Amino acid sequence: MIFLGIVLSIAAIGFFCWLLFTLAVFALPFFAGVTVGAWAYHTGAGWLGAIVIGVIGAGLTLGIGQLLLMVVRPLWAKLLIALVFVAPAVIAGYHATHGIVKHTMPSETWQVVFSVIGAVAVGVTAFMRVAGMAATSPSSQSLARA
Repeated sequence: MIFLGIVLSIAAIGFFCWLLFTLAVFALPFFAGVTVGAWAYHTGAGWLGAIVIGVIGAGLTLGIGQLLLMVVRPLWAKLLIALVFVAPAVIAGYHATHGIVKHTMPSETWQVVFSVIGAVAVGVTAFMRVAGMAATSPSSQSLARA
């Protein structure tokens, strides 16, 4: 029975790590959606209106980010846009890793060390995914050949 508990704990940690790495790119749109939804709720839109406005705000944030990655030409501007999407993912990665390691190790120094390592790992993964979104746009050379 103890073995089953250990296996299920490892599976749960693996699932949540996979979920964190997969959804890290959407940390900025999620934050924007929650902020706009909370604003809509406090202005009297009600809970249903706040959810609809929040989903629209999150979708617009993601769509505008992808559009900017496709349209903007200079590499430094694309990196700046990517960093805007990666920064909330790094913060989310830090706090998610810190939430896990504070239950497993007593030393606060090592908790911070592993939390920073987790933040860097999530940030690199999010950056690669954002860079992949930018790479899927058709280049002008491929359009000229067609």
